[in-house]
Amino acid sequence: MSHLLTISDAVSTHARLTPDKLGTRDSKRSLTYAQWDERASRLAAGMLGLGLGRGDRVAVLAYNCVEWMEIYVGLARAGLVAVPLNFRLTAPEIAYILGNCEAGALIAGSEFVETVDSIGAELGALRGRCVVMGGEGPAGEGWIAYEDLVARASATVEFPRVNPEEMCALLYTSGTTGKPKGAIRAHAGSTLIALATALEMGFTREDTGLLVMPMCHANSLYFGTTFIHIGATCIVDDRRSFDPEGLVATLAQEKVTFTSLVPTHYIMVLALSEEVKKRYDVSSVGKLMISSAPARKDTKLAILEYFSNGRLYELYGSTEAGWVTLLRPEEQIVKLGSVGREWAGSGAIRMLDENGQEVPDGEVGELFSRTSYVFDGYWKNPEKTAEAFRGEWCSVGDMARRDEDGYIWLVDRKSNMIISGGENIYPSEVEGVLGGHPKIKDVAVIGIPHDKWGETVQAVIVLHDGQSADAEEMQAWCRERLAGFKCPRSVVFIADSEMPRTATGKILHRVLRQRLVPPEALSA
Repeated sequence: MSHLLTISDAVSTHARLTPDKLGTRDSKRSLTYAQWDERASRLAAGMLGLGLGRGDRVAVLAYNCVEWMEIYVGLARAGLVAVPLNFRLTAPEIAYILGNCEAGALIAGSEFVETVDSIGAELGALRGRCVVMGGEGPAGEGWIAYEDLVARASATVEFPRVNPEEMCALLYTSGTTGKPKGAIRAHAGSTLIALATALEMGFTREDTGLLVMPMCHANSLYFGTTFIHIGATCIVDDRRSFDPEGLVATLAQEKVTFTSLVPTHYIMVLALSEEVKKRYDVSSVGKLMISSAPARKDTKLAILEYFSNGRLYELYGSTEAGWVTLLRPEEQIVKLGSVGREWAGSGAIRMLDENGQEVPDGEVGELFSRTSYVFDGYWKNPEKTAEAFRGEWCSVGDMARRDEDGYIWLVDRKSNMIISGGENIYPSEVEGVLGGHPKIKDVAVIGIPHDKWGETVQAVIVLHDGQSADAEEMQAWCRERLAGFKCPRSVVFIADSEMPRTATGKILHRVLRQRLVPPEALSA
């Protein structure tokens, strides 16, 4: 049995060695490592007191808050599995994941009680195990108050040690089938990615990290886990929407040494007036991460000018494989557009053709990686798990090429995946929703370049003969069934004969995008 420590073990160790050190905080509440350790134990005992057993799944639906940090640690301590839900999901999307993962309990922010209650009978046995965070007054009918649960439970329960090979999280990603898939993450893999991140980026217990990305995302989970393991301070940005001035104010006030943002965030920060920028001292920031979408040269240069003490990193990875490549600070401009090379936690990368043969450098192939912290397959989906692996090599469907220096260049991200404001959007999921509209004969969804968001969603629709519709009708249909960031920002209607297809009838998204997006936008 592996003896790798879990995040639960790490917090307990730091609570013993540095009990009074600030462990985590948001704008409302802070926890020393000793307090964090005690509350995690109480939460663990409280959840087990609801009748949950080792390995049961606990869904979490909330905006960013410090409670996420104690939930991840507390569930790990109890041997329970965290299932973080994107707070942008609609009730039907939430209901699907709750049913698919067979959730044994749900922890939700008070803002989401109405959404959860609207799911109705599909909640089933969860009705007696729904825990609500925040809000004023007593918990609503069928809900247990989070703070009451924690306060009533004992902090001195002896928990059996969790096997590092056991599942710690089930991370749902949108699938090319249109339904989310649950990527299984083990404690061992989470620990290994944390140690590799600390080693490669040189983090120490003296660092203060700011988690800006949603806590339900792999980005914040992986970096948060890293800071837990090394005993650093982790601050959770609990703003409901991105506030560029608020961000730089936090960086200055908390003397943050690291944060991870998507290009859209950096663009918004750089757009602040010079007067505002000079108001805040961001010299403490020594390391920065940029990921989720390509960044232009002028953006990177402006980042380095503003964060004059910062070293900029760029990574490529996935929920399934973890971090795969890293573009290091000294490589940012000389290999602009590349996602870097293998790093401390990853092995060699292979580019394979359709027959599983290696392609020569410079040619496009499907990217397969071999990392020490790869996921353990998709929950209840052996078919998709088999598709993701060739032996010990994992792929999420990205097409890429390797240059003569060994740098990796992505060509097609996840089979036409759209990245808007750091959110991954799979066209097939949106197409599945639009395809249910009675007026629509066929539909394709593509990404349109956007200066602020990177890309926005565009629906290209073929109507049934004799039907008429406008963009507003199609967008309203989507808003009722999809999270807002997945809904089309624009709609184009074309004739059936204009839809590009293969000989077998499959829509050619790339050809469609080339037709509808100006060449200068594609090359920007």
